[in-house]
Amino acid sequence: MKSTNDIWEEIGSVPDEELPHVVTKLFIMYEEKLKRNPKDENALLFFRNLENAIKETSICNLNRR
Repeated sequence: MKSTNDIWEEIGSVPDEELPHVVTKLFIMYEEKLKRNPKDENALLFFRNLENAIKETSICNLNRR
């Protein structure tokens, strides 16, 4: 597995228009894990973290206005 620094660099090199595809792909991967096992700790943690990231981003965007 690559280091988090390497992955962070790869994220930075993804064109802006492709970032929604990356997020969608991650969402689908974890959604499938939950379908196979509704108690999958990693999938549940992913969705909790995703929800928190969306909330925090929304709050930051509101504060900028």
